[in-house]
Amino acid sequence: MRDTPHTPLRPLPSPSKSDGTPRKVGVEIEVAGLSEADIAAYVVSHMGGDVVEVGLNAYEVRSTTIGTVEVYLDTALRKGKSGQIAQHGLDLARRVIPVELVTAPLTLSEFEELDSLVPVLRAAGAEGSREHVLFGFGVHFNPEIVSDALADILPVFTAFALLEGHLRATWPLDPSRRALPFVDPYPRSLIDALVESPPTDIDVLTTLYLDHAPSRNHGLDLLCLLKHLRPKMVEEALPNASVSARPTYHLRLPECRINEADWSLSTEWEMWRLVESVAADAACLDELKEALTSHRGALTTTRLDWPPTVTALLSERGYKSEGHP
Repeated sequence: MRDTPHTPLRPLPSPSKSDGTPRKVGVEIEVAGLSEADIAAYVVSHMGGDVVEVGLNAYEVRSTTIGTVEVYLDTALRKGKSGQIAQHGLDLARRVIPVELVTAPLTLSEFEELDSLVPVLRAAGAEGSREHVLFGFGVHFNPEIVSDALADILPVFTAFALLEGHLRATWPLDPSRRALPFVDPYPRSLIDALVESPPTDIDVLTTLYLDHAPSRNHGLDLLCLLKHLRPKMVEEALPNASVSARPTYHLRLPECRINEADWSLSTEWEMWRLVESVAADAACLDELKEALTSHRGALTTTRLDWPPTVTALLSERGYKSEGHP
């Protein structure tokens, strides 16, 4: 099958930060089928730069047209001792652990250039998450926040929470991925609290999230952002968690379908654009909140009934959710 034509990435409804500078997005892509050295070489051939080995099975491609790109085997074994034993462990891990390609924060044009690398890696033999039942990896987006203000963050968080069931229906998961512990939906208690008693400041938001969803294994992982905003609160609540502070949302897309000709980063980007579009549409967000309240009040409804309700409401307001081909 031939690759489908490249689709330009559309900007977010709020493309700039509060200081007027463009919002950027970091990207993490997890794949199998190619070695770290192979992927680094393809990055150079497509975007220039110089490969520097920075550790065991770890490389940096510096001075590319999109900045430094890290390529490494995504496992804690890589950070351990060097030598034959460590290398043997990495070789065994390679059967189920992905190679990760990680970018610096990218402008939209740089993001498009990264997307154009996808068919190059596909042609070279990159394998996606549907190639094996144990390929538990995906794609992560890290869009910068507009500002640290609750007024900029809460609508996005709420929109995702209300849309998550719809997103899962529109961008459906392979059944094998649903059994893996990386894509837990937000608990009902968190969604209800957001609608019934919206946080009034960042402290309340942080407490709410830590009380209901203190895990990295959610589609929208807010822990990195909350660590940036309220580091002490996150550290005290999760003293043993590995959480880096970042002024970004951390969207954990549960699949990487890089080997499929009709898949691209732009397809996945549309999921996040929908979330931010609804977040910027106060009337739509209010309608979703009211619909959830009615849904919860109807004794015969179930969690499975909610996504069709959202889909219908979005359609009435002119939002298209095409999802995966």
